[in-house]
Amino acid sequence: MTPILIIGTGLAGYTVAREWRKLNKDGALQLITTDDGCFYSKPMLSNALHGRKTPDNLAMNTAQQMAAQLNARIHTHVMVDTIDTAAHTLCYNGNTVAYGQLVLALGADPIRIPLEGDAAHAILSVNDLADYARFRAAATPGARILIMGAGLIGCEFANDLRTAGHTVHVVDPAPIPLGRLLPPMAATALRAALAALGVHWHFGTTVTSLSHDSNAYSAALSDGSAIEVDVVLSAIGLRPRTGLAAHGGVKINRGIVTDKYLKTSINDVYALGDCAEVEGLVLPFIMPIMHAARALAKTLNAEPTAVTYPPMPVVVKTPVLPMVIAPPPPHAVGVWQETANGPDVRAVFVGPDQAVLGYALTGAAIAEKNALTKQLPPVLM
Repeated sequence: MTPILIIGTGLAGYTVAREWRKLNKDGALQLITTDDGCFYSKPMLSNALHGRKTPDNLAMNTAQQMAAQLNARIHTHVMVDTIDTAAHTLCYNGNTVAYGQLVLALGADPIRIPLEGDAAHAILSVNDLADYARFRAAATPGARILIMGAGLIGCEFANDLRTAGHTVHVVDPAPIPLGRLLPPMAATALRAALAALGVHWHFGTTVTSLSHDSNAYSAALSDGSAIEVDVVLSAIGLRPRTGLAAHGGVKINRGIVTDKYLKTSINDVYALGDCAEVEGLVLPFIMPIMHAARALAKTLNAEPTAVTYPPMPVVVKTPVLPMVIAPPPPHAVGVWQETANGPDVRAVFVGPDQAVLGYALTGAAIAEKNALTKQLPPVLM
């Protein structure tokens, strides 16, 4: 029996496998991964250090346990070399594996920017459990840590690391944190809350070079200043992994292009998760993965099902200032209406007809989350 083959054992890969197995108890299923295949919650990585979580603490199941749960064969530490979509096969390490339907759950890679300096190679990122292990080993007690990027992950790490007792510097070319997601009042509230916690902000500038300096590093910034630190963490953002799909002839744009059925440009090849661009949307969050996995599982089980995305608010893990965000649709026409009572900000994005298209809530204002979410349009119908 030709198996369903899933490349990737992150949340996307394992979730579609679980959902499909609920529908099909006996079908052949194989998963391939470049790492050890253990299952863990990736969102936990940005707030694990303060809780003194080790990689073993974060890992919920081994690949062997997942294989038993899923009645599947899992190939670990495997790098796929090529996909032959015409022959329905893929190759790795001289082995050829046939598939009936192929699911690409490849994830995304941290964006790297070129820097000068003899320590540029020492910049860390945390995109998986192995990355977290390296970062945790480097972030010794009291270490001075520079975070490149004041986006969602950068702010979550800043809160966690400062609470863990580290000196934290955050560098970003924008004038405010979470500049792509937050309107001015909400961003100002977050900036003030993290500053009060002890985070040092460096806005309107970038890191240009990183050099060794005794037992530390010297980070030169574009504004002419320099910061001496022990660890540099890049949280600039992620880029969908598309190389393998592109070499297999699959259409690529910002991500692996799919329709509402998660089908790519090639028959029997599907994609979901951080690597996928679904109907023009690249959404590197948990809820889109869950909705996509449930729909795709049905499609793989001969029940073609289009994915739909309801409103999907994002909870930001910054305990110093609780926050939930529902970004307005891309290119939406409208204005932000903001009110603030100290750190409690209610920001609502409304269209010309006063319809609620998005929101950002901080502090006590998050109590309005459910009421506002009910007014939002679906993200994808």
